[in-house]
Amino acid sequence: MVTVVFRFYAELNAFLAPPLRQRDFNRACARDATAKHMIEALGVPHTEVGLVLVNGEPADLAYRVRDGDRLGVYPHFRSLALAPAVDSGPARFVADAHVGQLARQLRMLGFDVLYRNSYSDAEVARMSAQQRRVVLTRDRDLLIRKDVVLGCYLHARSCEEQLCEVLWRYRLFPHVRPFSRCLECNGLLRSVDKPAIADQVPPSSLLHYDIFLRCESCGRVYWEGSHVARMRRRIEHLLRRCDPGNKNGSEDGGERKRAV
Repeated sequence: MVTVVFRFYAELNAFLAPPLRQRDFNRACARDATAKHMIEALGVPHTEVGLVLVNGEPADLAYRVRDGDRLGVYPHFRSLALAPAVDSGPARFVADAHVGQLARQLRMLGFDVLYRNSYSDAEVARMSAQQRRVVLTRDRDLLIRKDVVLGCYLHARSCEEQLCEVLWRYRLFPHVRPFSRCLECNGLLRSVDKPAIADQVPPSSLLHYDIFLRCESCGRVYWEGSHVARMRRRIEHLLRRCDPGNKNGSEDGGERKRAV
């Protein structure tokens, strides 16, 4: 066995037993144990770790601890892009059964989020691993599963606060495209000629609206209904609340319309 000094910072302390929070503490470790193994043994999912310093120097989670090491463990930072990009484009997500409202809000902003309230933890983990999707959850045990590489523990309980966490952590503000995905199935919306959907919408909508969109996956039809303005105001409120520097709100998604 070897003895290692740990110190966890900021919100990572919420995962620790109360006597271990906000202070240095010693922990006996198996010789050659990895930083990842020891961090998760203490209750902190590796997906929530943005930086590990070993004796003051950056190290990765595969580092094998040595006797007398001091490990400082930090969360992801808003202002420093320390974590590698998930992909060349914006992150893609899979949400567990308990954050369906968040999944819907992210889809409303145009993000690719798989969600079904019947997904098991094993299904969520498998989709994350196979498709390189970030797991969105408040279940710490799900993030500690061996096959989960990308994940985000949602500290907030309210949907709006959770949305802000995700937008900040994955730097999604430049990628917001409101009303470009189906709220029900996550499929992409495409413009469609009015005659093609004439039998799928009420006659009054055909008479008063000219722009229609259809989901490529489930066929659901969208158009500009009476509360589009309310939805746009809500999106602008959400973006400004999460990012006070955002001045455009949902301007780039103004042509996207309301669901049936």
